[in-house]
Amino acid sequence: MSADPAGAADPAGSVFAELAGIAQAQLGTYPQAGPGLRVAARDALGVLDLRAEDVRVERTWADGELAGEELSWSVGFGPRTRAFLLRPRDAAGPLPGVVALHCHAGMKWAGKEKIADGPEGPSPEVRRLREAIYGGRAFANELARRGFAVLAHDVLAWGSRRFPLDTGTTPPPSTPSHRAPSEADRYDRAAAQHEHVVAKHCAVLGTSFAGVVAGEDLAAAAYLRSRPDVGPVGCAGLSGGGLRAALLGAFDEEIRAVVVAAMVSSYLDMIDAHVAKHTWMLYPPGLPRLGDWPDLVAARAPQPLMVQYAMRDELFPASGMRRAHAMISERYRDGAYEAVFADVPHSFDVPMQERAFDWLARHLQ
Repeated sequence: MSADPAGAADPAGSVFAELAGIAQAQLGTYPQAGPGLRVAARDALGVLDLRAEDVRVERTWADGELAGEELSWSVGFGPRTRAFLLRPRDAAGPLPGVVALHCHAGMKWAGKEKIADGPEGPSPEVRRLREAIYGGRAFANELARRGFAVLAHDVLAWGSRRFPLDTGTTPPPSTPSHRAPSEADRYDRAAAQHEHVVAKHCAVLGTSFAGVVAGEDLAAAAYLRSRPDVGPVGCAGLSGGGLRAALLGAFDEEIRAVVVAAMVSSYLDMIDAHVAKHTWMLYPPGLPRLGDWPDLVAARAPQPLMVQYAMRDELFPASGMRRAHAMISERYRDGAYEAVFADVPHSFDVPMQERAFDWLARHLQ
C-alpha cells in the first residue's frame, strides 16, 4: 500500500478492482454458467487428449498390510511419468479406485511423494511439508489401508516430470539459514521462478498449464479404470491437488466421486488480495468468460462432490468460500454435494482426511 501526497490511502490492488468492473461490463465476465460449461471449458482450457502409453511395472514392494507398485508410462512428451499404485496386500477382487492428486505447495522437486510413500519413505523436505499441511501422514497410503486401490502420479513440472534445474531461470540467492539448502530446496526456489515460463509456452501452443495437467490426469484416471483389479474410480486432492481433482471431475464423466480440499473460492472475492498467491493453473485463459471457478467445480452435478473449506485459509478469503458454497449448492439440489467447513488454516489434516475417506467409501463401494 502507498499513500498519495494528501495522505489518502491508495491500495495498488484498487486498479484491478476497477478493471474488473470494466471487464464485466464490456466482456460479460462471470456470467451465469450454462449446461454446456463442461464442454466449453474443456475447449477454453485447451485440455489435451493424452494416453498413458507403454505402461511398465518398474518395481514392486510390500510394506506391512500394503502392496505397492512403481509404474511408469509415456504421455507422448517429456520424461516418463512415474506413479505409485498402492492397495491392501491381501485384497481379493476389484477394489474401488482413487486417483490421489499431489499438491503444488511450492515444492516441485517431489510430486507423488508428497502424498504417497514408496519403499524408501519420505525425504526430510517432504516430512516438513506433511507436518505443515497433511497432519504428518501420507494420505494415499492411509486411503489404501481402508480398502482402496490408490494411484498417485507425477504431472508436468513435478517429480519425474520436472525440468532440468538450468531450464530458463536461475535460482534466487539463498537467504541466511541454520542449514545449507538441499538440492530439492534449490530446485524448488528455481522452479518458483519458472512456472510463468511453462504457462507462457502452453499459451503460445494453444493450450494452458491447467489444460496440459488436466490431460495428464485424465490419462492416469483412464489407466486406473483399465486395470482388472479396480472398480469404480474417484479422486481427491488438497490445494493444487484439489484444483486438479476439480478439473478431473469436470472433464471425466466416469469419475464417480470427487473430493476438493482447500481450493474453492469465487474469483470475484479474490481480486486484489489473493490472486497473486496462486499457481497459474488456477487461471486458465477464457474461463471467466464462461463462469466463475465454483461453476466449473460444480459442473459435474449431479455426480457426487465433496468440498472441504479451510475457514482460516490464508490463500482464500472467507467471503469467496461462502460465495462458492452458495453457488455450488444452487447447482446441487439432490444431496450429492457435501460441504465441510473446517476451522483450520490451509491444510488437509487428519480429521478432514478421515471424513473424506468415509465419504469416498460410501460413494465408491
